[in-house]
Amino acid sequence: MNELEKLRGEIDRLDEELARLFLRRMDVARAVVEYKKQTGKPILDQRRELQVIEHASRLTEDEGRRLALAKLFESILALSRREQRIKVASPEARQRHKDYLAALEGRREPLARPRVVYQGEAGAYSEMACLDFFGPECGCEGLPQFEDVFQAVAQGRADYGVVPMENSSTGAIRQVYELMGRYEHFIVGETTVKVEHCLMAPKGASLETVTHVYSHEQGLFQSEQFLKSHPGWIQVPLADTAGSARYVAQTGDVTKAAIGSARAAELYGLEILARGVNYNGQNTTRFVVVSPSMELREGADKISAVLSLPHEVGSLNELLTIFAVHGLNLVKLESRPMPGHSWEYLFFVEFSGNLLQPGMEAAVRDLGQICSQLRVLGNYKNNLQAERGAEECPKPY
Repeated sequence: MNELEKLRGEIDRLDEELARLFLRRMDVARAVVEYKKQTGKPILDQRRELQVIEHASRLTEDEGRRLALAKLFESILALSRREQRIKVASPEARQRHKDYLAALEGRREPLARPRVVYQGEAGAYSEMACLDFFGPECGCEGLPQFEDVFQAVAQGRADYGVVPMENSSTGAIRQVYELMGRYEHFIVGETTVKVEHCLMAPKGASLETVTHVYSHEQGLFQSEQFLKSHPGWIQVPLADTAGSARYVAQTGDVTKAAIGSARAAELYGLEILARGVNYNGQNTTRFVVVSPSMELREGADKISAVLSLPHEVGSLNELLTIFAVHGLNLVKLESRPMPGHSWEYLFFVEFSGNLLQPGMEAAVRDLGQICSQLRVLGNYKNNLQAERGAEECPKPY
């Protein structure tokens, strides 16, 4: 036996000893919970947990190992709290789990020939997302505001809504995150659309005739470099890119141009004066499909949820520990201010998995026990690899 094998053997022996000690500790922690239940004492004691971490950290003078010991005992205490909550689940946690099971049990099959709504007008990137997800024969309708989409789904005037969640260049769409937290809709799918802005104008126009450019403020911002090469043009922000194209087409004025999609130019009879005027050629928007009922479509491998955590030391670490314990790959963690609660936050999480796979119910139950609020938003197929919606074109500059 060489030296390396001896050292590995010693590590294996120590690991077995650590595992036995850990299991003994968990047994004692369980006995503590039973005692606290009988005597009416609070189950969780943050002061005691801090004392445990501090005591463990003092067992070495090495600063690096102090931090390592603190991290180790934070994880041990998080696992201990998990067992405590399983033994003493609150009525609120039990109700959250019942609501989740009811939504899963009441899931519906995907609808054929659905009524679909989106924010914007024909030719908007949101419409392109609808056509990409539901097919070119989809009969979709544009509505003025994001909330109009959520209301149409809530009131039964539409079967699905398609809304942008985030953009690869500008980040999360704040209004949509807030609406996802407010309305009890489910995410049943996602798709991406590559953003390729075009400069378009009525027939007979040219770069020399243009004096005013219309688009959504983000369309103007994303085309900033191109617009800087025409400093004399006046930039006018409107509600959306497709609406800007429609307005310019209605005027028939060759001094007016719009920035939007090639589809908008086709729909409104405008000529494209320049393609790819946005500065980021890899600009992509992620859209989600919302529904009043949960669905589990074929290939569903991503789960979304919205939650809030109690103001307790280590609560976020405990959340991450649950994902680690259940072997779940956390792919997104987004925090948004909680409406009506200063300095409190909702967390939107996304992780890999299928709600029907073995062990997932236990994972959702564990999450519900540590959260102040928890709602599973849906389980759907990850579709972030595709980039659709625009042909490859050379830059005009």
